[in-house]
Amino acid sequence: MTNNEKIAQKNFLNKESYLSEYACKSSDAIRMQKEDSDIRPPYFRDIDRIIYSLSYTRYLDKTQVFTRSQNDHISKRITHVQLVSKVARTIGRSLNLNEDLIEAIALGHDIGHTPLGHEGEALLNEISLRELGEYFAHNIQSVRHLQFVEKNGLGLNLCVQVLDGIMCHNGEILSCRYEPQEKDAKEFFREYEEAYHDLAKANQNRPMTLEGCVVRISDVIGYIGRDIEDAIMIGKIKREEIPKHIVDVLGCTNKDIINTIILDIINHSMNKPYIEMSKEVYQALFDLKKFNYDHIYRFSLTSEDKERYREGMNRIYSQYLDDIHNQRKDSIIYHFLDSQDSKYLENTSPERMVIDFIAGMTDEMFLREIG
Repeated sequence: MTNNEKIAQKNFLNKESYLSEYACKSSDAIRMQKEDSDIRPPYFRDIDRIIYSLSYTRYLDKTQVFTRSQNDHISKRITHVQLVSKVARTIGRSLNLNEDLIEAIALGHDIGHTPLGHEGEALLNEISLRELGEYFAHNIQSVRHLQFVEKNGLGLNLCVQVLDGIMCHNGEILSCRYEPQEKDAKEFFREYEEAYHDLAKANQNRPMTLEGCVVRISDVIGYIGRDIEDAIMIGKIKREEIPKHIVDVLGCTNKDIINTIILDIINHSMNKPYIEMSKEVYQALFDLKKFNYDHIYRFSLTSEDKERYREGMNRIYSQYLDDIHNQRKDSIIYHFLDSQDSKYLENTSPERMVIDFIAGMTDEMFLREIG
């Protein structure tokens, strides 16, 4: 390394001298396979690996809530992860936490999301339980994809703190307080393996860093108001339908909702070893989340579309499995398996290969495949 490169490396780490005592420093990073260092700190390096990955590119055509909307302004999965990253970095910078770690977790947290959003996830979970006796959950698949499927099956060798934050990001479970749980690499991988067999317990897993806790609440902040704006834009709901007791606390626009919750978190979490909301804001957010489920998410797809997608996903699953067993040069072979390293091919069952392939699809590819 040249003298100027050493200076650059030092400049990268200058900000760590004033991080909170509760922040996760670059010196704490755990990487399973040792690598030569360069000018970038480890979590910054992980950000680069995630955004340059092929799976990150596919965010561009994956459902957030509404599939195949004719409105070009409706959010895609890429919009959501960028909003989560921005919200989380705003909180992180305010609390003097490690923004590099936060950004890496935020940008990678939904890599494992299926086409068709949560509906696609539910369908693939049905198949996984039937075929493998294992649960499918997008946060667990995100870890699997980044660690064992990306880079032609060699994985990206991300830091354990990044993978752990991704695994524990579950924004479907809301809490008033988010407190990290001390763990090492062995404990992280134990929780990861256990998640395939006990999803209810896995959903209670807490991140090992405060930065991971920030991303977990930011996942909710990133979608709750934006989903409302999208629903209003396409006529699913009217702004006036949001209950007054929620509006009085959080506001009724995405801007006001985000601002209110972020400032509340900052005021209740400064110089604390946890992330916390006031009881008033927590209750309003809890009620708004229920409102979204009752008025938006339950009606994001018609019953006809749901049945079509269920039939289609089961059909292509069976087709791909048959193609593997018979070595037919069909879609899963030339789009996926032909480029995978022998390490992946030798250590992965045909059933898991098919689930990995379907989970990684964009909406457009899935719809094209089911015909």
